This record gives sequence, C-alpha cells and structure tokens, in this order.
Amino acid sequence: MGKRVAIVGAGVSGLAAIRSCLEEGMEPICFERSNDVGGLWKFSSHVEEGRASIYQSVFTNSSKEMMCFPDFPYPDDFPNYMHHSKLQEYIKAFAQKKDLLRYIQFETLVSSIKKCSSFLATGQWVVVTEKDGKQDSLLFDAVMICSGHHVYPNMPTDSFPGLEHFQGKCLHSRDYKSPGDFQGKRILVIGLGNSASDIAVELSRLATQVIISTRSGSWVMSRVWNDGYPWDMVYVTRFASFLRNVLPSFVSDWLYVKKMNTWFKHENYGLMPLNGPLRKEPVFNDELPARILCGTVTIKPSVTKFTETSAVFEDGTVFEDIDCVIFGTGYGYAYPFLDDSIIKSRNNEVTLYKGIFPPQLEKPTMAVIGLVQSLGATIPTADLQARWAAKVFANTCTLPPTNEMMDDINEKMGKKLKWFGQSNTLQTDYITYMDELSSFIGAKPNLPWLFLTDPQLALEVYFGPCSPYQFRLMGPGKWDGARNAILTQWKRTVMPTRTRAVGDAQRPCHLYDLLRMLFFPVLLLAVLFAFY
Repeated sequence: MGKRVAIVGAGVSGLAAIRSCLEEGMEPICFERSNDVGGLWKFSSHVEEGRASIYQSVFTNSSKEMMCFPDFPYPDDFPNYMHHSKLQEYIKAFAQKKDLLRYIQFETLVSSIKKCSSFLATGQWVVVTEKDGKQDSLLFDAVMICSGHHVYPNMPTDSFPGLEHFQGKCLHSRDYKSPGDFQGKRILVIGLGNSASDIAVELSRLATQVIISTRSGSWVMSRVWNDGYPWDMVYVTRFASFLRNVLPSFVSDWLYVKKMNTWFKHENYGLMPLNGPLRKEPVFNDELPARILCGTVTIKPSVTKFTETSAVFEDGTVFEDIDCVIFGTGYGYAYPFLDDSIIKSRNNEVTLYKGIFPPQLEKPTMAVIGLVQSLGATIPTADLQARWAAKVFANTCTLPPTNEMMDDINEKMGKKLKWFGQSNTLQTDYITYMDELSSFIGAKPNLPWLFLTDPQLALEVYFGPCSPYQFRLMGPGKWDGARNAILTQWKRTVMPTRTRAVGDAQRPCHLYDLLRMLFFPVLLLAVLFAFY
C-alpha cells in the first residue's frame, strides 16, 4: 500500500473516501465513533453525543436512481423514496460488497488532528484517537474529514427575547424522535426547513394545534412531479441546467417562480419566500399544503418575543398556552478535533476550494468530503469529491496556487449570493459542480463524442436525468455497467410502483415538456423584439 490516509466518519462520505483511496493504491484507516456504518442514516432511538440524529419517520428527498453510488444501483424492488431503514440497508450492502468494513475502526473517537512538526516538508498529520478509555497517536500522510454537518444544532435562543422566561419545553429538531409524547399539545415550530416541516406535519395528526413560524418563507415541493415521476428525475437534467444558465435572468427567474407555484399558490398559504427567484433549497413535503388546508398547521411570521406561556408574532398575533417549542433552525459547522482556522480561514467562514480543500495549507493533504449542498444527492457528490481528493493525495492531480484558489472562492461566493442569497451553507448548482469535479479527474461525460458514437445514450445523458452513473461512464474509475444503467433507469423507476400492470410502462418526454414550458417566454421575447 502507498500513503496512509485517516478518514473521520463511516457514513456515505467516509465509505466513498475509503473506496477512492483504495482505487489510488493508498492505505485508508477510517475512524467511526459508533458501532456501524451509515452516519446520519444509522437510526438510534435516542440522541447520541457527537453523532447526527434523525427521527423515526424520515424518508429520503432524492429518488433512488439519483442518489446511488455510481457503480452500485439500488435493488429493483426498492421504492423510489426510501425510509431511512432501507437506505441504511443499502449503505451496509455497499460496504460489504466493496469490502470496506475491514478498513474501519468502530467505536473509536477522533479527539485531535494536528500538523506534525515536519508538516512543511511532509504534509503529515498527527491523529489522536480514543477507544475504551485509551488514547492512541498515529501519523498519517493525509486526512479526509467525512463527519458531516448535522451534528451540532444551531439554537438561536438569543434572537428571541423572553425565551428564558418561557415555562414550556424547548428542544431542537435533532432531539425529536417520534410524536407519541405530543398528544393533545399546543406546539410552536420555529423554522421552515425539511425537518421542521416534517415534524410539524407529523405532529399535526396528534397535537391540538401546530404553528410554524418562518422568517422568510420557502418554496414547498412535492416529491411527485410531472405525470407522477420523481421530481429529481425530471428537474435535474443537463438540458434544463443549460437553459437555466443561458437564458436571460429575468426569463430564468420567471420560469423558476412559475414552476415552483405550479402545485399550489404559495401566497395563499403564507409560504411565499421573501425573494422568490433565489435558488435556495426548497422544502420537500407532500402533505404540508393539505395540513394547512385542513387547519391542523398554521403558518405565522417571525416571533418577536416570548412570555411565560405564549409567543408574540411580528403581525401582532399571539399563540397562547404553548406546551412545546421545537427549533428547526439547522446546524452549525464544527470540527472539535481540528483547529478552526484550518477550515474557517477567513472571517470565521468556511473557506474551502471547491468546497473540499483548505486553500491556505502549505501541503494539500486535507480534504473535507460531503459538506457542499445542492439540489443533487449527497452520495454521488461525495463519491466524486473523494475520487478527486484521493488523486490529489496520490499526486496524480494537482491544485492551483493559493492565490488562484482564493480567487476562485471569491468568484464562487459572488455567484452563490446571486443564486442562493445570504446563507451559511456551501450551496452550489449540482450539475455544474459535478461536471467541474469530474473534469478534474477525466471522468466528465464527453457529449459530442457520445452523440457521434452512441446517439441513443447521448440523448438519455443530455435530456434525461443526470444520474450518478454518468460519472462512471468514462475515464478513470469507469464502470462497465454504466451505459446499461443509464438506458434502463426509467424501467427501474416504475418497477416498484407497477404492482398492478394496466398497460405498457410510460416514461416522460423531457424535450417536449421543456419546449412547452419555454413557449410563452420565447413568444414574449419575439413580441418585444418586434417592437424594436
């Protein structure tokens, strides 16, 4: 084996990191503080310190064809959107199939990662671990941090005057597991993210009243899109991404708002975002509009203050006799085993080249995997990040100078503000980002070549879903089954739902739908040009 690489965490990012290191001939050692793989998706009935936590009813927001490891499709009979137990089953199967478990040290806590004394020359790190009360110090040539960002809850208690006097119960969504204890209660949920809306909808079946307080609103999307297909199989396509990037911004914004309002008019439900055209991650919830229509969930503006038993909102209304306040206010980035200045090298902000590499390090021997967020799934993103990072560690890919990396970070920050607004998360456009990473390692699909040599595949790659298989289609790490997986992805999509066959299976015509959607703005542009 070659260089020794320490990997922190055995969730999906950690498993991708192990596999990528092995592909480059390196020796990975993964440290996982729990007793199994899965990370976020390893459910526990109680909250565990230092680990991500999910509630019992969690389902995925990405469909199975869009969130697999690129060379390991889900079983045909798995549902398109999976309960966390199904996803954990898949993750464990992947680890076993790829023989990754023997590189993981379970029930081992990483307590410290520091540069070794000869870092300027070697780029090596000293990793201190703890197991069964004993500490161990090891030397590594490189480090991949794969511990996720759903661990340390953001509790903005200072933003709510009077909260210290509130006599009811307060908890973060991280501490929520099931609805049983909330029967007949009056509940206020602060925030309108995925967890907050999931919890509010679930509690609305048992609680006396549930109110969601939101500062800025949000688009709410159903997992079920055009003609009943999974949303990401229809929305996340290369052709759609091309149109979003080349159309004038006012046309692109108009189309985006129109599409987000197709299911229901957000203005009528109190959900309309303050800045509609921003591409902030929407909320995925199939039931929230119905719960609002039925009166079991109510949407209110920000809370201005709390009293001992109530909350006062910006519009002057009051929610009385509150039993519980649940904060769905997200998470902060924290790596307690690492000096903050390495990851947050500027203005206490996470500063990473391509969301992966700390740009100020003298040697590029540390990578953060799985931190970037987009409308794409985590698994294929982490897989591609890990492949690139492993090649950098193995010296088969190189990073630009520090000043060029900082310039790129600044440029990306400007684009992020334009598209996603002010946010602490590292948000990006999924296809643009994936194509950028894959180009670094020679794995980006060569569309002109495909149209010349394999038109059937090229059409599916360009107009169909940008599924993970595309990034193992060619170049280093090529998977021989990628072509067939792409051409049969719609068959696997409808297979678990066609349990009563009533005709031939249908698939969408992406080009027709997009051209139909564009008809009005194109007509409008033609009319405008006619008057000039």
